Formats: sequence, structure tokens, C-alpha cells
Amino acid sequence: MLRGLPSVDALAIRIGGGGAAVAAARAAIDARRAELLGGAPAAADETTLLEARARAWLEPSLRRVINATGVILHTNLGRAPLAAAAREAVARIAEGYGNLEMDMATGARGSRHDHVERLLVALTGAEAAIAVNNGAAAVLLAVAALGAADRPEIVVSRGQLIEIGGGFRIPEVVAQMGGRLVEVGTTNRTRLTDYERAIGEHTGAILRAHTSNFRQLGFVEEVPVEALCTLGVPVIDDVGSGALGPLHDEPPVRGSVAGGAALVCFSGDKLLGGPQAGLLVGTADAVAAARSHPLARALRIDKLSLAALEATLRLHLDPEPDIPVLRMLRDTDTRAAAERLAEATGGEVVPVKSKVGGGTLPLLELDGWGVALAPRSIPGVVGRIEAGRLLLDPRTLSDADIEQIARLV
Repeated sequence: MLRGLPSVDALAIRIGGGGAAVAAARAAIDARRAELLGGAPAAADETTLLEARARAWLEPSLRRVINATGVILHTNLGRAPLAAAAREAVARIAEGYGNLEMDMATGARGSRHDHVERLLVALTGAEAAIAVNNGAAAVLLAVAALGAADRPEIVVSRGQLIEIGGGFRIPEVVAQMGGRLVEVGTTNRTRLTDYERAIGEHTGAILRAHTSNFRQLGFVEEVPVEALCTLGVPVIDDVGSGALGPLHDEPPVRGSVAGGAALVCFSGDKLLGGPQAGLLVGTADAVAAARSHPLARALRIDKLSLAALEATLRLHLDPEPDIPVLRMLRDTDTRAAAERLAEATGGEVVPVKSKVGGGTLPLLELDGWGVALAPRSIPGVVGRIEAGRLLLDPRTLSDADIEQIARLV
């Protein structure tokens, strides 16, 4: 049974030779050998089968796909697509070296945070800012920085003990940082007096977590950040999605800063429309504590993400920034795009409801138009199935995407 398998060298030559071909051939043959020993039937032509597998192994695993689902911040597809300016910034920095941590005026060592701090301060009204590698890391660092050894208690409303994607739970974050969680209120109602009773000499901070990926409706009550900031304890406000201004019912970052929060945490790859990043903005003392914490180095943002973030923040200085995510949210009429897509694919124009996704605005549905096709597989295109048909939603498609889908179909 195993005699039908080609040698590694012979298979490597068939797929082009070289070190990568040898690695691909060995991986394909080893996997196939394990299958056969496990009882899999032999193929009519093992060499042809293995050649196809080895060639597939050589293909990039991380590749571009076309998002035709209508879910704007699709977590599985990488959330926010970058603006052109951000893509260009990444390409410039990736090409060679950059002044990531060098003060070009003095030649002394600088801070990578300086590249975005002044922009974040201008956009949010905060005194200072720091960027880390994702939103969860921002919360982790905030709790670690303000939950000192002699003040380890972090006060949280029971209604905000949330779990976000990947099993990231607020109680576990506090415990991981060596803090003690103090729960106040009830699942649906928490009042200012609940916080007042919980605050003591060992209280390090109050953590307020925005329920970004779900909503409580009905008999509910929570305390606004402005009221929490009157209690004399630092407030960490995790606003999640990073809305810099009013946007549906998402809390704006600037509002939390103005309300007096010591640290406001939010993501870079959601409503900000940038790369994966976690942002902390707030008072100078609180940000300094976050910067100097040992965990800050482990969570630091890399140069490519930093380049994209800086470019994205610069776009936000414009009253109507040219950012794909915001453009998709503003797009009130997708009929013309749906008609072009239907003409190109032979599909039928149908009404659809798009979602924001990424744990953002969970109740918001955006009315629009899509294209329904008979179920099929379109290489590199991700759509959704509704009523037994493949649905392509142009809200998350560019003109170039529509042209490419037409060629693929």
C-alpha cells in the first residue's frame, strides 16, 4: 500500500524543486502515509493526488478574500478593511527601516507611542494616549496599571461582567492581573449607591465595560461614566468599538474622556476603521502608569500596525473621513451596486439587511439590496446562505470586487 507513494525528491521535482518544494513534498507524503496506515483506501494514482496536495501546501495560507456577506466588521475575515492611505503607509514602512523608536532631531531613543499620541489627544480631548496590540490588551493593561498591590480591588457592575470573542472574560482579566473583583448591583440594574457602598481603602479602580456585543432591554439601569467619576476613584471605561463621534447608539470616546475617566479603552479595527490595535486615552498620570507597567512591553504594537493606525487617525481629522467602514455605514442606497452585480452574475436583486458585526451595534440592521444566486462555490468569495440561495451583499464590496466576482462567476 505504501509502495505507491513517490519519494520526497521525486515529488519535489514535479512541483518545481527547491527547499520549499522539498518541505511541501515531505509534508504531503507524511500526511498521506498516516492516512493509509489509519485505514484510508489507496488512490488510483497516489502521485497525482500528492502533487495536488503539495502544490496546495505551497500556496499562502493567509490570503485575500472578497467579503460579500454584508457584515461590515466580520471578525473571521479580519474586521475593518484599511483605507488607501493606511495601506500605503504600511507599504512604506514595510519596505525598509523607519524611525519607530528614534527621535530624528536628536538621535536619542524615542517612543513608538509618540507617532499616534498627539493625534489621539487631538481627536479625543485626552491628556495622553498609548497604543497596544489589541482591544483586549488595552483593558488588560489598564486594570494592571491602576490595580496597584495595595489597592487590588476592581469594582464592576454585575451587568457588565461580559465575555467577548475568544472567551475573553472580564472576571478572568481582573484575576489574571492579581486583582480582586468586587461585583455590585444586579444583572439588570446597578445604581450609584451600589458603587458607593463597595468603595473602600483597597479599591484601585472602577471598571465600566460597554456591552458592545449584546444589549439589555426592559427593566434596566446603569450608571453613566460622569457619575462614576465623582466617586473619587479612577474609572476605566472600556467603550469597545472606538466611535470617535456620535454613531448610532455607540458611546463616543470623547464623551468618556470629558466625563472624567482616568483611562478609556477601545479597539482600532472596529468603528475607527484601522488595523488591529488597542487604544488607551485619558489622564496623563493614568497613561504614564500604563506606559511604565512591565506588561506594556509584552503588549506593544508593531511597526506595520502603527503605520496604518497613524494614517487612519489622520483621516479622522477630516469631518467626513474617507474610511471604508464609515462609508459602508453611511451608504443608504445599495440598489445600483446590486443591479450591476446581478447583471454580471445572472442573479436576482432582492432586499437584504446588513449587519455591523465585530461585537458592534448588535441590534442595528442596515436595509439595502443584494443579489441572490443558486447555491454555488465562488473561489475566494464569501457570501451567506438565505432561503436556500447564495446571497451576495454589495454593501461590503468595492467596485473592483464586483468586477472580480463577475469574472469568477
